[in-house]
Amino acid sequence: MRIAGLVGEEPYSYKDPATGQWGGFWLTMTRNLAMELGVEVVVVESSWPNLPADLQASKIDLCYLSPTAQRGMFVDFANSLFYDTYAIVARKGFAPKGWAELDVPEALVAVDIGSAREETARRFAGNAAITGFKTREEAMQAIHSGRADCFVATVFLALAVLKKNPQLGELIVPTPHLRAAVCPGMPYDDDRRFRGVVDAWGEDTRGIGQIRAWIVTGLGKFGVAPSDLPLDVSY
Repeated sequence: MRIAGLVGEEPYSYKDPATGQWGGFWLTMTRNLAMELGVEVVVVESSWPNLPADLQASKIDLCYLSPTAQRGMFVDFANSLFYDTYAIVARKGFAPKGWAELDVPEALVAVDIGSAREETARRFAGNAAITGFKTREEAMQAIHSGRADCFVATVFLALAVLKKNPQLGELIVPTPHLRAAVCPGMPYDDDRRFRGVVDAWGEDTRGIGQIRAWIVTGLGKFGVAPSDLPLDVSY
């Protein structure tokens, strides 16, 4: 089973530079699915901008995405495994309460190109001065150097970033809270049997609380405890 591996997407997906081993709770989930099916996992390195082409070319069998109508043209989405909540990593002294406060020309917003996070920023803060970066690390450098006020992220991602570098800024969940379903995505096939298998596995693991357990364990590897999550954020 070929899964898309995204570098630098802690806690979802990451590659250890020292060992070359892949980790993250997306990988943990996929390895469990592969074990159930009696197959091996092969990680194919990809990126947000390249995912659509990799799926269309059938270079990968599985990835994890938030569904949109446009993506549905080339991605066969299984049912959602969990929900993400969009947030921002804000430099110290920059504390917008809502998306409307970001949707102004004075706000300097950093995004990573091709991600659902970029789509959200352009949709809900389109009037801001948005700068796209190839990687999340480049965007974080922009905040650190004062070239950006914030980076549009998700709560899980933001918490992992700030545990690693608390001086970078703070986590803010702007209102209204925006949630995105995270679904297994795969190329379309003739009978969609693989999608049915993934749906059955997802219902089983989610129903017994395993999805939540994998997320908690994955966050814990970066020092993020369940108590660190904002009280009004659910997944």
